[in-house]
Amino acid sequence: MDKNQITGLVLMLALMTIYFQFFAPEVPEQPVEPETIETTTPAAAIQSNEVVNNAIEIVDDSLTSAIHKDRYGIFAPFAIGEAEEINIENESVKIILSSKGGVVKRVELKDYLTYKKEPLVLIDRNSSQSDLLLVSNYKPINVSELYYQSDYRKLKVEGTDSLTVKFQIAIDGGRYLEHVYTLGGTGFQLKYEINLVGMDGVIDNQDGQLTWVDNMKNVEHTLKESRAKTTINYQPIGDDFDDLGVAEGAESETIDQGLKWFAFKQRFFTAALIAENKIGKSTLSTIVDPLDSSTVKTGTAVLSLPIGDLKTGKGQYQYYFGPNDYTVQKKVINGFEQNVDLGWFIFRLVNKWLIIPIFNLLEGVISNYGVIIIILVFVIRLILAPLTYKSHMSMAKMKVLKPEMDAIKEKHDGDMQKSQQETMELYRKAGINPLSGCIPVLLQFPFLLAMFNFFPNSIELRQQAFLWATDLSTYDNVLNLPFEIPFYGSHVSLFCLLMTGSTLLYTWSNSQMNSQMQGPMKSMQYMMPFMFLFFLNSFSAGLTFYYFVSNIVSFGQMALFRKFVDEDKILKVMEENRKKNANKKKSKFQLKLEEAMKAGEEQRKQKGKKKK
Repeated sequence: MDKNQITGLVLMLALMTIYFQFFAPEVPEQPVEPETIETTTPAAAIQSNEVVNNAIEIVDDSLTSAIHKDRYGIFAPFAIGEAEEINIENESVKIILSSKGGVVKRVELKDYLTYKKEPLVLIDRNSSQSDLLLVSNYKPINVSELYYQSDYRKLKVEGTDSLTVKFQIAIDGGRYLEHVYTLGGTGFQLKYEINLVGMDGVIDNQDGQLTWVDNMKNVEHTLKESRAKTTINYQPIGDDFDDLGVAEGAESETIDQGLKWFAFKQRFFTAALIAENKIGKSTLSTIVDPLDSSTVKTGTAVLSLPIGDLKTGKGQYQYYFGPNDYTVQKKVINGFEQNVDLGWFIFRLVNKWLIIPIFNLLEGVISNYGVIIIILVFVIRLILAPLTYKSHMSMAKMKVLKPEMDAIKEKHDGDMQKSQQETMELYRKAGINPLSGCIPVLLQFPFLLAMFNFFPNSIELRQQAFLWATDLSTYDNVLNLPFEIPFYGSHVSLFCLLMTGSTLLYTWSNSQMNSQMQGPMKSMQYMMPFMFLFFLNSFSAGLTFYYFVSNIVSFGQMALFRKFVDEDKILKVMEENRKKNANKKKSKFQLKLEEAMKAGEEQRKQKGKKKK
């Protein structure tokens, strides 16, 4: 219906209304008996109302049809309908698909709960919105607003089986737009296809645009910590894994070469889209609303979908709605497991090849995660025992030489260069490498810091209780303070206090053996535990408990080593080394070290002269 026809209908409706209001003939009154009086509506009035209502309906339908025709073109007949929901599920997820748009409407993870002990709904129509724009006759059409046909209503799949749900808009027998979803009996992956069959004359050869906005729901106890670990991760085509960062301000990135996959990654859960072929040029962004405590961050992905893939049956993708579990995600696609933050390169290697396999092995036979952490400590300390013993022996040798080192310092009081040279000569003759104690300690550092990434990001610890800690993935709270201490917080973590106390004890025990630690450095070493007290108070209880147990085991290990260290025997060996090395030339390393020490001493003297 064109504009002239619509105008004519409106004028006819106005004239009919005026006529029946002012010029309709009066209906003659009929005499009635008083006792049988009834209220009746004149037949002419009834007839006039029906005509008016029918005319209004015709005009409304015509207007709506014209609007839909202008907005959706050939797809206008599918702009009106009733949305129907299709429920599908396997052992891991419950998913609701909607016939309006043929989209994923809701995803619930069956084995997980929110911190309020409610079902964990990862996305729903209030938090997540996706729109697919296709270009028809040079006009973009949002096909996610259309109503699709599907015969399925409720389906469940188990084991090795799978189920497929199709949503279709058919222009005729050979031309249709189709969304296809396939769910396996296990896992968190939902295969997704977009097929444009026979649509060459309908859909232009211009890439589709999929816009996905996800207001990532707050499902954890600590919003601040969740925001610090929520971002968009992505894998560019022909490039390395990357992310937008975790800053609380607005972040945005445009990836011109396209993506293999991207993920709305929260602390413990991820919603992602993975392409079988590729996703074209994409813009990803995140923003935080500080006043909205129900949303961690809002992520937006504007993705180009190659139209050639959609028209040739290659528009194949898969959604991932699931946990940030390393074992699960590494089976999805190569590199997808990097959604689990295991730290920088060296720490990631330690976690990937040592900590996670040991943890998974223990998890298979022990259900209590506190006990698993204790056993993990013993296993790691046993692996590192040779390095710990070597470091302890180095400190024992230094302790035996301490009287001679003190005599050298007294002899060259004020002359640092001569004192250092003679000390190095003492080391050389006694057969001691001054770095032999440092190297074992440095080699243990990657193991220590790997835990710093492993425990706070381990979904296995989420909502697992141990002793007074109700959730090992977040801090244990034994006391709420009526005020907030800067850099500390408004709560007291008992595991963090125990870790600090045990670290101080271990540091004191270690300093009794380390004769090299003198002066201000000896006092400074006690500052680190207090710094960790403030820094780790709001960290994972699993992490602080691990460090506490590790300190206790290390303290016992040191006590055990001391029983096997014979200082008289060490002194005897060093005396024999002195005789052997009396006429031995200095190594290249020793010569370079002496040169560096001389240069340092010269710089110190020059600075002293300038100050004078």
